Order: sequence, then structure tokens, then C-alpha cells
Amino acid sequence: MVTLFNSTIFKFSNFPIFKLSHMARFKRLTVLNTLTGTGIVPLYYHKDAAIVKNVVKACYAGGARVFEFTNRGDFAHEVFAEVNKWCAAECPEMIMGVGSVVDGATAALYIQLGANFIVSPSLNPDMAKVCNRRKIAWMPGCGTLSEINLAEELGCEIVKIFPGKEVGGPSFVKAILAPCPWTSIMPSGGVSPDRENLEAWFKAGVACVGLGSQLTPAEVIASGDYGFIEQKVREAIAIVKEIRE
Repeated sequence: MVTLFNSTIFKFSNFPIFKLSHMARFKRLTVLNTLTGTGIVPLYYHKDAAIVKNVVKACYAGGARVFEFTNRGDFAHEVFAEVNKWCAAECPEMIMGVGSVVDGATAALYIQLGANFIVSPSLNPDMAKVCNRRKIAWMPGCGTLSEINLAEELGCEIVKIFPGKEVGGPSFVKAILAPCPWTSIMPSGGVSPDRENLEAWFKAGVACVGLGSQLTPAEVIASGDYGFIEQKVREAIAIVKEIRE
């Protein structure tokens, strides 16, 4: 009988045929603890893997230990595969995940390529099954309390509210946490690395935040000023730490 399980050797007679292994380098609990511990999650996509590597390296130097690669554009999974392999050697503590995933098949593809977590702009129960089978953290995008409750029933530990600003911003977070104080929320969209914005979100009670285009402005990428990104990440992490203290 063949048993499907991590690191199981499939045999035909007495000869091993192939071996399955858990592709993610970090356990789900480690991913979740790092997300909430660091407080910020840089988000970025570029079709040029070399540029993505530079952004990841800058974020890593700034203290980030979680990075969300955005699934966007043709052959995005090939870019992620290259960056993720590079990251394991050059930024060994960086936990790489993938965002903008909307279906189970795409989630499975990225898990096979070593994604340590999957983030979605929407709530698709099929993705919960795929991620939970492999013990991969899954953060679906929700815009109502009913969606958040369903996501938690499906095993989600941290829910993403998206687009964060448009669904109600920090006041929405406060409203959700009043009846559901056990809920862990990560807003994405409408979050910037400046003190005022971060204070508003974290004082409202978020577990962590996703930082996108305001952390990696197009003009900064075009000029190759990766020191700007490193500094912004360092400042944002320090601000979050101060707010929590």
C-alpha cells in the first residue's frame, strides 16, 4: 500500500521510485510567530529576478524576516523559484511566501516551489484544503466579519483584510476585535511605513501589516537605491517595536 505523507518513499517491489518531501523550509508555527513578532511584511513583484533579489536583500538587511512575493504576470512562478533558491543561501533566515494567489492549483504550485506561506486577496475554501494538508500558513483576504469567521473555521490563524484602507481602515479593525478579540488581523493596501500610519493600525490591534508600493517606490527601484528600502524597513520595525512597548 502506498501512503501519502511527507518524506515517504514510494516503492514498487523492493526498489524506491521517488521521494516526497515537505518543500517549505520553515514550519507553520515559525512562520506565524515571525509574522507577528516582526510586525511587517514587505510585498513586492518584478519580472526581473535580479531586482527582486536586491529588494529581498535590502529588506533582510533592514531586519525583515518575512517577505511576500506577489504572484503577478506571466512566468511569475519561475521568478519566485529562482529567488527562493537564492534566498535560502544568501538570506537564510528570510521566510519567503507568495501573495495574490486566488485558487488551490496556484497555491499548490508555489508550495511545490518552496513557499512557506500563501496570501490571497479573497477567501477561497479550496485553498484552505491545499495549504492545511501541507501545514502551510494561509492568509485569505476578507472584508466582512462573516468572511473572517469562515476563514477561522477553515483553520486560518491570521486573516488579511483587503483592501485595508477601503474596507474601513484601523476603525474596521477595532470594530472586528471588539466582539472577536481572538482574531489576528494583517491589513494590506493603504498601509505605509510612516509613524502616523503604523501607529493607527497597531493601536487598533493588528497583528502585523503588509507594506507594498510605499516601501518600494518605482523611482527608488529605477535608480537602484536599495539603501532607501533597507532604511525604511529598519525604521518601520523600530516604530512597531516602540508602539508595542
